[in-house]
Amino acid sequence: MSYFVDNLVALGRALRRAGLPIGTDRLMTLTEALQFIDLSSEEDVRAACLAVLVQRPEDLPVFEQAFHHYRGQAADSDGAEQAGMSHDTLILRTWSDLDRLADKDFSELSDDERAAVRAALARLTWNVDDHRSRRWIAGRGRRIDLRRALQRSLRTGGDITTLPRRQRRIRPRPIVLLCDVSGSMELYTRTLLLFAHTLSRARGGVEAFLFATRLTRVTHELRAAAPDAAMAAVSQSVRDWSGGTRIGDSLRVFHQRWRRRTLHGNAVVILVSDGWDRGDPQELRDQIARLQRSCHRLIWLNPLIGTIDYAPLTRGLQAALPFVDDFLPVRTLRDVRELALHLGALTRHGRHRNVHLRRAAAARLGSDDGPGRDRLLHPGM
Repeated sequence: MSYFVDNLVALGRALRRAGLPIGTDRLMTLTEALQFIDLSSEEDVRAACLAVLVQRPEDLPVFEQAFHHYRGQAADSDGAEQAGMSHDTLILRTWSDLDRLADKDFSELSDDERAAVRAALARLTWNVDDHRSRRWIAGRGRRIDLRRALQRSLRTGGDITTLPRRQRRIRPRPIVLLCDVSGSMELYTRTLLLFAHTLSRARGGVEAFLFATRLTRVTHELRAAAPDAAMAAVSQSVRDWSGGTRIGDSLRVFHQRWRRRTLHGNAVVILVSDGWDRGDPQELRDQIARLQRSCHRLIWLNPLIGTIDYAPLTRGLQAALPFVDDFLPVRTLRDVRELALHLGALTRHGRHRNVHLRRAAAARLGSDDGPGRDRLLHPGM
């Protein structure tokens, strides 16, 4: 991120030369602000720069002209360093690269592009709605805490002088991640594991599992600070890389061995798979239905959504989708960014808003043809 910050600081210096009252304190504030926004979004970066660097209405035209001037130069700045151009003319080069990569398919990334995507993933904010536990704590809730009231009355000879209140304890909502690493997912596995590592590191309470023909828990491996160390640890733990896919069997093992330890009714479950399953469709249907009943929300991420003429036609998907709350793409950096926003927008009763959508999608899957079925489950496509 340091190069990107240097570029925007250079923009601030250019504006100062143009007459805007921008001191070192403003540049430091801009540097701090960049840590809390999506750097691949031009609008977010512009808004941050505008809020920090411009305080007089008469300076707005100068800011807009300078901002768009440097933005235009960034798109053509490849190789500029080799040509001897000054540092200030390389404004937003990293931003331009991220803007271009936002919609690039993960399966087509070069090693350098994957490194850039990894850095962008590390800056994402994952805010999943909290949940109220069954335990009560002292607070400002509406309920009166009779036990504490009686305990306090013992100090005053039996007189109750105050009515203490209590409220439910608020806890972060846990996340369970189940990721397909079978042969059909091979082109996406490396980048999706980076996504899993980022999610695990960004918030506590994430349980991670990988599967192809067998299920492997990789929660502890993904908690390693360095992505390369995490990937190496995962590689040593998983024995069925690029094998066949038996989603139903893997979920059955999850229910038998791990459900009580890792899954609670308030958890969000994220299943990542292209849906190419060699197992029994009825087994998959039964296990998906059981999984959905056991969690707060079940999200299926599919890297094939958004590709040309894709429709969820496999028998396994047709059996499972009626029990899936959200069927979303995970093919590009933009998809992951939108997933983060979606998780942040979930509410306690969010599942009920989509129940009619899921029923309609299930009915259409049995009768309609063509990629329109996909849009029923993901109307934003």
